[in-house]
Amino acid sequence: MGNAALREIAVIDPIPFADLEGSVVAVDAHNWLYRYLTTTVKWTNSDVYTTADGTEVANLVGIVQGLPKFFEHDIVPVMVFDGGPSELKTDEIEARREQRETYEEQLEAAREAGDPVAIAQLESRTQRLTDTIQETSRELLSLLDVPVVEAPAEGEAQAAHMVRRGDADYVGSEDYDALLFGSPRTLRQLTSKGDPELMDLEATEETHGLTLEQLIDVAILIGTDFNEGVTGIGPKTALSLIGEHGDLWSALEARGEHVEHGDRVRQLFRDPNVTDEYDVSTSLDPDLDAARSYVCDEWAVAEDEVARGFERIEASVVQAGLDRWT
Repeated sequence: MGNAALREIAVIDPIPFADLEGSVVAVDAHNWLYRYLTTTVKWTNSDVYTTADGTEVANLVGIVQGLPKFFEHDIVPVMVFDGGPSELKTDEIEARREQRETYEEQLEAAREAGDPVAIAQLESRTQRLTDTIQETSRELLSLLDVPVVEAPAEGEAQAAHMVRRGDADYVGSEDYDALLFGSPRTLRQLTSKGDPELMDLEATEETHGLTLEQLIDVAILIGTDFNEGVTGIGPKTALSLIGEHGDLWSALEARGEHVEHGDRVRQLFRDPNVTDEYDVSTSLDPDLDAARSYVCDEWAVAEDEVARGFERIEASVVQAGLDRWT
């Protein structure tokens, strides 16, 4: 997800949760949810989150286990869900599908061999956000009064737009492409133990003497989710080329190279498909009884697996006080 090579370019520093108290984070929901989904599948017995008819809802366990981190630090999460993918992302989606099919074949072999470690690893790698997972995630978030925003296209692009408008303080995503969509401040490692990381756009621009448009050109040379990079060009070379030649086209001409659909990729990052049609309330009033019933009664998730998560959410709401949450 996203261009990991950007880590060599981006200015990223640890930030204590104490510095984030009272903030609003526009979370790339698919990115966040997928990480909790795969972690749950990898470390939890499938009987816990599988209904009698075989429907898997590990996402419900992941949400209940993941949300307390926000509430305990007085952070309001706004979950921003992807809309339809760009046509330019077709190859990336196809590659991920083919990789998942390979994992599914390996999973079948592991099951036949009775290898529990391999089974757990491969089950997590074959996860996808099914229609049921999409629907039940939104319903549980609604019961917990967590705001949901439906992006017309890329979730991280919409989240970045919300931060630029002042409707959120940070984007929450593991995807480095959030930087290219103009996210001023992006929090990473929100699904990990310990404090998160802060990826700072302005500091990145100043460090390399680049504009956002030039940073996008650097990324296109390296490769993004929407295009193949130029063979032989890594982060350092890309920075040097854009620094010397000023823009993508001049850099490509100097190297005698070509990037297919480079103009469209450039435009996608510079002018992404986003919306102002959303309503975000930062005063939360979670209905914990209804949420517990939805997870444990309606979807038959083992109560013991989510009890601690609900306890943490409830304790956080009480500790924060009614002025903050309701």
